Parts: sequence; C-alpha cells; structure tokens
Amino acid sequence: MSGDVPCSVLVVAKAPVPGFAKTRLAATLGDAAAADLAAAALLDTLDAVAACSGSGRVVAMTGDLDRASRSAEIRARLADFTVVEQRGDAFGDRLAFAHADAAAATGLPVLQIGMDTPQVTAALLDECATTLLASDAVLGMASDGGWWVLGVHDPVAAEALRDVPMSRADTGALTLAALTATGLDVGIVATLTDLDTIDDLDEVRRECTSGTRFSRLAMAGGA
Repeated sequence: MSGDVPCSVLVVAKAPVPGFAKTRLAATLGDAAAADLAAAALLDTLDAVAACSGSGRVVAMTGDLDRASRSAEIRARLADFTVVEQRGDAFGDRLAFAHADAAAATGLPVLQIGMDTPQVTAALLDECATTLLASDAVLGMASDGGWWVLGVHDPVAAEALRDVPMSRADTGALTLAALTATGLDVGIVATLTDLDTIDDLDEVRRECTSGTRFSRLAMAGGA
C-alpha cells in the first residue's frame, strides 16, 4: 500500500462463523458454505484495502475468529491492520463507535466499508478517498437500498448513524438525509451489490475481479 492519501480505510467485519455468518444465504446454501463465502469476501476486501493508497487501515471486528471459516488465513491477513473490537449493541451504534475508534487510532479521515462487497478494488477505494478529501463526506449506495461505503472527516459526523434504521430498503436514502441534515456536502460514488441472499450471488460474482477468492469459490460451486 503506497500510503500517500491521508485517509484511513475502516472495515467493519464479523467473524465468518458457520451458523452466525450470512444467515440469509445459509438458509439456501447451508451454514458451512455461507461462512466460507463470507470468509472469502472478507479476505478479498482486506486485500483491496491493503493495496489502496490510504495511509491507514483499520478493522473493527466482532465474533469468535477461532471458530471462523479460514480462521488462520484471516488472522494472518489481519496482522497488516490495526484491529479494534466493535462496541455497542445496535448496528448504528457499532458503526459510530468504529468510526470514533478508527479516527482515534490513526488521526485521519475515515472511509468505512463492510465485508459484503468483495468486488471492491483498490482503485475504487482510491476514488472514494479522493472524493472524501474533496467533500465533507462520501457515500456509496448499495443496489438493495442500503449503502456500502461511508466516509467522514470527523467521527462526530458518524454519530448520525445511531438514529438511522439499518438493513432496510430506505437505509441509504435515510443515511444521506441524516448526513446532509447536519450541513455536510456529501459526495456520491459508485453503487455496488451487497451479498446478502442467494439472489445476490451471481451479480456480486460478475462484479468481482477474476481470480479473487470469492469469484473462484462462487464459480466452482462452493456456494
């Protein structure tokens, strides 16, 4: 990672433990297959972050990595990241705390993503970071109505997430409204497909770079 962009990329992640990871996907594929796809998605995401130009990289993690699919590989990859434990109960609270913790750890503006978009690339993250540095905030919508990336200069701005209902078809619109209501100029970046259910699988695979863990696993029928 060249580290020449003054921005920290934050990945909010959940240990891909069978039975706890991607439960909606597991309803179709089974617990083990869904967790393996989640692990592949997380690892591909971490690779993209490691290759982008941001000068900080943080993972806010929850769950038991010892029980996770591809546990050893994930632990080895996390050695290149600052890892913090997620705090809070509601998802919006955990996101707000993660922004605060990443900002405290790096002293930089924070660009936050999850582990549901393994198609993300270093180039796209660089584009998001550049947009953030030219705006007060940045937001990338997900095709299901949510969002996949959110960046702010000051973690106080992420406090708005505490009051936004998550995992709804209007979460993205409500998040944008919450940010703009505080007077922020929000730059909008590319829309991506989140991996949530079996209906998302082929679209996410098509958006992935060939040869990534996720694309190989999905193509091979491991899903």
